[in-house]
Amino acid sequence: MEEEIVTSSPSTPVHRLRHRRRSNEVVLDGDRVNAATSLLVNDRNKYKSFMVRTYSTLWMIGGFVLVVYMGHLYITAMVVVIQIFMAKELFNLLRKAPEDKCLPWIKQLNWHFFFTAMLFVYGRILSQRLANTMTADQFFYRLVSGLIKYHMAICYSLYIIGFIWFILTLKKRMYKYQFGQYAWTHMILIVVFTQSSFTVANIFEGIFWFLLPASLIIINDIFAYIFGFFFGRTPLIKLSPKKTWEGFVGASVTTIISAFFLANVLGRFPWLTCPRQDLSTGWLQCDADPLFKPEPFALPAWIPGWFPWKEIMVLPVQWHALCHGLFASIIAPFGGFFASGFKRAFKIKDFGDSIPGHGGITDRMDCQMVMAVFAYIYLQSFIVSESVSVDKMLDQILTNLTFEEQQALFMKLGQMLKLQ
Repeated sequence: MEEEIVTSSPSTPVHRLRHRRRSNEVVLDGDRVNAATSLLVNDRNKYKSFMVRTYSTLWMIGGFVLVVYMGHLYITAMVVVIQIFMAKELFNLLRKAPEDKCLPWIKQLNWHFFFTAMLFVYGRILSQRLANTMTADQFFYRLVSGLIKYHMAICYSLYIIGFIWFILTLKKRMYKYQFGQYAWTHMILIVVFTQSSFTVANIFEGIFWFLLPASLIIINDIFAYIFGFFFGRTPLIKLSPKKTWEGFVGASVTTIISAFFLANVLGRFPWLTCPRQDLSTGWLQCDADPLFKPEPFALPAWIPGWFPWKEIMVLPVQWHALCHGLFASIIAPFGGFFASGFKRAFKIKDFGDSIPGHGGITDRMDCQMVMAVFAYIYLQSFIVSESVSVDKMLDQILTNLTFEEQQALFMKLGQMLKLQ
């Protein structure tokens, strides 16, 4: 009896180890098979998943259109909410429950760094517009001017508080986990706030420069899914087994064509094209920029003679929109491939489950992050004038000079003009 017990007990873990090795081998073989056969066109449950994904997409598009209709501040608020959900999903990705129980303040510390970074990024972008919203005879004007002047010092002080907080909470045998969380938090801040800073800057240059790039990513994502759903046969990349060349090419052509015509539609609404210099919520009216004034365009000679038009009216911004469409269809999808590789590295299907059929917020924002940076760089490099204007100089004077310094400047300018 004793011998049987002794011989049977060590055999159990050996059996389990062998069983686990076999099961792992089967999973690996299954991955190889799935890489070749998991295309949407071969998915047995594809119509059910298609309907769930379609309903979620319609709800998201409807909410997106409503927020855009409400204006700049509400769009910025939407970006902030998206950021918070993205940060929450990414924070949870590397958290471990046993370690977190021993470190009760680690979550609060992560969010402390998050909101410090938010104050820094949005303070730099919105400070001038906040000053423009205040009038000189208000008490809050002096308060806001002081906050703007010492903005960087305030943010740095908050960061140092978080840094000291982190050092004081270090625990023996938890150093590796704590420093891993510290590094992971800073990487999240870089990824999330790099994208958001460019996005918010685009919003206040004109909703057009936010709406067009975001819409092109949505269009590309929808039509890549549709073309892959019905026609997908050739796998595109191993990181995303369900992505196909048919979906990629079909979505690219659709996105570029959509960019040209969508820019014409959006460019005819002043409240979408006017830049906002303050934080008010009213609709904007301004003189149309030359980019948004229709110009005649003669059609090429190779157009068939039976075609009824020899020239068409085109907004100059439509040619710029073609560049955005090209980037959204060819380069931006690599943001999705990067996210797919990241999820495979951590062996997860999605970053979250907040959107039925789509995964988490981060799963929907991977390509948007790449596109927002491109849109900002393109706007600043090829469209926005770098010349110094009177309005910009006045904004700097109101923001950086005290009331007494402004009076002294006014007197000196008056003396200079008298001499001339």
